Amino acid sequence: MALNTQSLQPIINFLWTVADDVLVNTYQKGKYKDVILPMIVIRRLDLLLEPTKDQVLKTFSEYKDKLQNLDSLLTNSKHGSGLAFYNTSPFTLKKLMQDPKNLRSNFENYLNGFSDNVQDIINKFKFRNEIETLEEAQILFSLIEKFCSPKVELHPDKLPPLAMGYVYEDLVRRFNEENNEEAGEHFTPREIIDLMTHLVFVPVKDQIKQGTYLLYDPCVGSGGMLTIAKNFMLNPEGPIRSNATVHLYGQESTPFIYATCKSDMLIKGEDPNKIAYGSTLSAYGFPSDLKFDFMLTNPPYGKTWAPDKKALGVGEKGKIIDKRFILNGSYKNEAVTSRVNDGQLMFVLHMLSKMKDTELGSRIASVHNGSALFTGDAGQGESEIRKHIISNDLLEAIIALPNDMFYNTGIPTYIFIITNRKAKHRIGKVQLINATSEKFYTKMRKPLGKKRVEFSESHIPVIEKMYLDFEENEYSKIFDNKDFGYTQITVNRPERDENGNIIYASKGKPKADSKLKDTENIPLKEDIQEFFEREVLPFAPDAWWDEKDNKVGYEINFAKYFYKHQPPRPLAEIAKDILAIEEETEGLLKEIIE
Repeated sequence: MALNTQSLQPIINFLWTVADDVLVNTYQKGKYKDVILPMIVIRRLDLLLEPTKDQVLKTFSEYKDKLQNLDSLLTNSKHGSGLAFYNTSPFTLKKLMQDPKNLRSNFENYLNGFSDNVQDIINKFKFRNEIETLEEAQILFSLIEKFCSPKVELHPDKLPPLAMGYVYEDLVRRFNEENNEEAGEHFTPREIIDLMTHLVFVPVKDQIKQGTYLLYDPCVGSGGMLTIAKNFMLNPEGPIRSNATVHLYGQESTPFIYATCKSDMLIKGEDPNKIAYGSTLSAYGFPSDLKFDFMLTNPPYGKTWAPDKKALGVGEKGKIIDKRFILNGSYKNEAVTSRVNDGQLMFVLHMLSKMKDTELGSRIASVHNGSALFTGDAGQGESEIRKHIISNDLLEAIIALPNDMFYNTGIPTYIFIITNRKAKHRIGKVQLINATSEKFYTKMRKPLGKKRVEFSESHIPVIEKMYLDFEENEYSKIFDNKDFGYTQITVNRPERDENGNIIYASKGKPKADSKLKDTENIPLKEDIQEFFEREVLPFAPDAWWDEKDNKVGYEINFAKYFYKHQPPRPLAEIAKDILAIEEETEGLLKEIIE
């Protein structure tokens, strides 16, 4: 099940050494990726095209003046590459080294010979911008020579896309650490994706046998989630063992990551046109009516979506009118939005709009930080989004992950499982699983960035079993949907004049003093007036509340539900420890005190 990432360290180290040996005096370390990542992609494509090179050139020479579009000929197995891409230049990377004097012009000719789908990849890498720098520094030949070395094996048959995805992402992590940039936007550790696939697919495994299924990641990164999810569905030795047809869709806004993902889709024989470029929130890359069966993602959190908000279409009153973000009955059919400095829940709304209304419906696994659980007061965007998800019975479970699982952050993270087709025993319920205990992870011998812990193959089945069993225990709690909701009331106090007399407004009602106003959050399951009489009136007998001011909010206080009181240690134990320390230090503590 798990990818043996340790076996990939030699190739990662070699590629980093290539950068350090060849680029060191020309590029800052944080800019190595501008050269190394596109060269990895080009070399992998180059290796795949080598066996059919002569055949492609023969077909190209014969038909280039006869047909306007040669794509179908140059990609079929009889006359062309037998792949979804080709190269019509007379060069391969190895042949380029035979003519060092004309290397730059030949290399540009070689790049120009790739099919249009590869040109998009090269352009997104902006790799042609680097050729002049490489030539002026007289390192272009050395760079190509290194990538053609037998010491590095980049052929997809030897280094399949899943493994290559790990190599890409580990290099990106290293490059970004040099620039103090965020790596976690692109890189979700493989064992977390493994857990997500189990939680998304296993509960409906008996329904996934034949047919066509669409998998989608709106923040696709290098495509790891999609690749692992498809492999999980079709693995003949796995729990699903489906004979289904699976199509992968994704969108990515970072150019070089998009290029990396698209290249791997080409290599895997997937449709590269199903990977869209641009921001999902403001420039969704697929037809608006396209829906998906399964969605897995790790959206950026704590990151502004201000450019998206500005780019989204607005109506006459300046309000967002995109239907993906308009919830029935919320804000008088105006868009519901999170605060602009954190767009993670906007991606959730987007995915909700892409759910299928079929017998199976759709299932979503999405990774979030704690902000998605509790940020936003009643009536504010985040709370409204949670209210929409929970009150419509879409939230199935939340799994709290151990800290230090990600490469760029040690903050608490959570997997949300969302579906519009809950099993009967889950209707109206939400399961919370606390997988933060040391029981559920192992400490790594050597940290990778901020990642210090990981799931082993034995941990994922334990968490999966708790989820499937749907029973309460020390680490699993089950709640009604309403348990997360509350009514926020405004507590009014009368305004008084300088003599202490109450000032009355119209209809003989006391005028509320704005300086004395307060709010109370009352659980939805509790009677508001009873709460008010018990908790407010004993301390403010002149207070009142008005139903028209009430707002309903939703939050998930994970820590409260799993809180364990740790009583202070007995004084005798503490004294004993102090005495033991004093004896250990041969009275040093006593000398210091005296």
